[in-house]
Amino acid sequence: MTDLLLVLAAALWGAAAGAFLPRAAYRFSAPAGEPWRDNCPEGHPVRGWLGRAHCTTCARSYGLGVVPLSLATAAVCAALAAATGTRPELGVWLLLAPLGVLLAVVDFRVQRLPDPLTLPLAGAALVLLGVVALVPEHAGEWTTALYGALALGGGYLVLFLINPAGMGFGDVKLALGTGAVLGWYGWSTLMLGTFAGFLLGALYGGALVVVRRAGRKTSIPFGPFLIAGAFLGLLIGAYTA
Repeated sequence: MTDLLLVLAAALWGAAAGAFLPRAAYRFSAPAGEPWRDNCPEGHPVRGWLGRAHCTTCARSYGLGVVPLSLATAAVCAALAAATGTRPELGVWLLLAPLGVLLAVVDFRVQRLPDPLTLPLAGAALVLLGVVALVPEHAGEWTTALYGALALGGGYLVLFLINPAGMGFGDVKLALGTGAVLGWYGWSTLMLGTFAGFLLGALYGGALVVVRRAGRKTSIPFGPFLIAGAFLGLLIGAYTA
């Protein structure tokens, strides 16, 4: 009964947090090299970063609606709660989950991972996990979280330097955060989450080629798959910890 209530509470938190994401998703979804969006499609100023993507001047909505983002964030948070249980690191996962959903949406739409999102994700993950490491009954290690961030970030940096056209620098910065959360549960979780990200990306790219919506050299956003792989690895790591 306690576990069910925990999952329901996490889902409600995710739904509420996801409801604040549409405006940020719209504003951050600007092509690389362009400033963040300050106006609605009709040219009226957009104020603030959180809430619905709705212009009060022209009385029309733009970008993604509240429902899909709320449902997605609720599902992610509920799954994390089911896998982690009452261990204190769950609070960290629930705080970071909306940011991960936002990053995935923005990168999928415009192939861009904004620094104001990727770098705070990495910093918040390490700081919050450092606090959780001082709380009894946690199931991870902060040192491996730190080393995981450095290892995965360093690995992606090498891939970026080898082939800048195939790996964006935003992916490198995102890997710092995902490496931290995966590293919390150990190196095996880090490897599993990393492999899952590459596998999901390869399957998506292959599917696009099969249906002739992309060629072998077509660029696809990798951030959503990096995040999805980290999510799957984190679920397994939390469940088996």
